[in-house]
Amino acid sequence: MKISARNILKGTVENVAEGAVNGVVAIKVGNDTVKADITMDAIRDLGLEYGKECFAIVKATSVMFATGEDRLTCLSARNQLAGTVVEVREGAVNGHVVLETADGIRIKGSITNEAIENLGLKEGAKALAIVKSTDVMVGVE
Repeated sequence: MKISARNILKGTVENVAEGAVNGVVAIKVGNDTVKADITMDAIRDLGLEYGKECFAIVKATSVMFATGEDRLTCLSARNQLAGTVVEVREGAVNGHVVLETADGIRIKGSITNEAIENLGLKEGAKALAIVKSTDVMVGVE
């Protein structure tokens, strides 16, 4: 199967916090942890438990960026990955920004050209890739 989502991050389940309807799956991806808020049915169907290999999947349009490398403490988004911008490609209205973490994980986001310019996102800039846990899908092989 091929998938259109640009971010397919391989990792292992670090923790599953179960709820009545949804649960939060913490996935260790390199040195970072990515959290996915998914249904308990999906958690059971995928057999997600500590140590299981899986993929955190995120569409590029679900990735937001902030400048700097310090985690934002006044933001509800659980996933904040620090790194360096390694590629910026602007289109007519939107552009793609690729951030690479210290351990080589790449995250691609699609944001407006205006945001790219206002934030000063260019190759070599330090930035955070930010994703809400509800925007993370989980896949297994």
